[in-house]
Amino acid sequence: MNLLEEFLRHDKCSYLENREQIMHYKVIDNCSAYESQELIERGFRRFGKMYFRPICQGCDECKSIKIDVQNYTFSKSARRIMRKADQIKSYIQRPTLSHQHLKVFEKYHLHMHNKKGWEYNKTSPEHYYNSFVNGHEDFGYEILYFLEEKLIAVDLVDILEDGISSIYFYYDPDFASYSLGKLSLYNQIKYTQKANKKWIYLGYYVKDCPSLSYKAEYKPYLTLEGRPSETEAFKWF
Repeated sequence: MNLLEEFLRHDKCSYLENREQIMHYKVIDNCSAYESQELIERGFRRFGKMYFRPICQGCDECKSIKIDVQNYTFSKSARRIMRKADQIKSYIQRPTLSHQHLKVFEKYHLHMHNKKGWEYNKTSPEHYYNSFVNGHEDFGYEILYFLEEKLIAVDLVDILEDGISSIYFYYDPDFASYSLGKLSLYNQIKYTQKANKKWIYLGYYVKDCPSLSYKAEYKPYLTLEGRPSETEAFKWF
């Protein structure tokens, strides 16, 4: 692992209104799967070569959670969603960048801007590459979802020794009736169960943030205690 840069950044909170946040960033080159998992277990997330986590003083609303996959059971609703999607094909490969990727990505974020008020900035190929393609090393993948040869969703994940770290998911809103976000997570769970791995690392659950509060639906899950440093033991409960 080659630590290129480490810094803190103060900014407007990404998840809750009228709050500020302090983010801890590490820019890492040639990060191994083991080293990546050590960071993920301590509450970091990965975008490209950037690992980051909130370390806001006096606030612990961002809860790092992971699904206990081996004790997860699919509900009737989940099975209906998977049956409905039987014509959708998926392929796993190393992360890539294409015009199709950018088209779906832009369409999704415009939709979320109109539906949920997300801040919208047009994405450049360079920004997408640095966020989702660069830094995948030998553990980063994308799962492409197609319906009749049309790309309708992209799920970016890291496959680690003991589970999957969910990085980012986006979809074409014209196909929202397929519940693609839930479908992608169900497929992650199925893969992890078959691979005899333990966890799906879901990133941050924030109770009062609609875009993140849904994560509590996927039970059983564990929550990380605090924000331990790399020299401290981590504890999930």
